[in-house]
Amino acid sequence: MRKVYLILLVLAVMISCKKETKQTVEPTLNEVKKTQKQIKEELTAKGFQTFDYVDATTKDTILMQQYFMAFLKSGPTRSQTKAEADSLQTLHLAHLTKMYQMGYADISGPFGDNGDIRGITIYNVPTLKMADSLANSDPMVKAGRLIIEIHPWWAAKGFSLR
Repeated sequence: MRKVYLILLVLAVMISCKKETKQTVEPTLNEVKKTQKQIKEELTAKGFQTFDYVDATTKDTILMQQYFMAFLKSGPTRSQTKAEADSLQTLHLAHLTKMYQMGYADISGPFGDNGDIRGITIYNVPTLKMADSLANSDPMVKAGRLIIEIHPWWAAKGFSLR
């Protein structure tokens, strides 16, 4: 049952990302597309770290933004009953959904190899402290079933997954 919840969450996030990307890429007549300079100024005003990267081949200037990649790893407390683990999983998925809906997380998902690193969440927040606080508020982390390892990560602003 847990795998079904995970698959549904991943599909929901992917569909939401696809819908959001289409809205961003194809503005309506009433929307004015922001320039890279405007986007960079807004991000900087909110405390985000950015830099410009010039593509050597196309000579295009690409705005890079710092995100925070949280690795969700197996924690020290994994002795919960099946009912407790299922309840924590439900709360965990609700937490990740809330992070996505609030705009704090751009994508989350489990790894498929059942290894020590259970999944990732990419936080779209200005500071490591904020990403750490959000990640550690996950019910699975609070229960000790997962632990968090966070790293700064740079990606091109506005590019979507393919």
